[in-house]
Amino acid sequence: MGAGMALVAALLPVRSLPAVNASLNGACTVLLVCGYIMIRSGKIAIHRFFMISAFVCSTLFLVLYLYFHFHAGVIRFGGEGWIRPVYFTLLLTHTTLAVVIVPLVLITLARGLGGKFAKHRAIAKWTLPLWLYVSVTGVIVYWLLYVAYTPIWPAAGKLQGL
Repeated sequence: MGAGMALVAALLPVRSLPAVNASLNGACTVLLVCGYIMIRSGKIAIHRFFMISAFVCSTLFLVLYLYFHFHAGVIRFGGEGWIRPVYFTLLLTHTTLAVVIVPLVLITLARGLGGKFAKHRAIAKWTLPLWLYVSVTGVIVYWLLYVAYTPIWPAAGKLQGL
């Protein structure tokens, strides 16, 4: 384990990471909206700050998400009845677009930072709504899985010390 992950493990119990990740998704949503408002107002430097900050939030989310699932395994949804297909449809669209958004964000960011503004704008009109969808639905998936319904955690042996 690297020094950074050792620090994370010491400060944040694994069971707390879903809430941290939902907070990162929520923060990313706010940063994206602020970045959009700033670019529409012609405030390019502030737009850049918000968008880079959103990228940092999303990157930290991904690192902590992978760390969590490596240590905790798969957490099953505990809801029953009509909510199950709703949850799994939301989860499927969220997960699929979370994979799609990674290269879009990287390309959009590279074009913006590289000064290729026409190409940046052309892809950003697709990247922003998809990125917003992923960040908002990430919070909703968290709420459904961990707050609204009781999650089904893996066998106790897997989670000792978590």
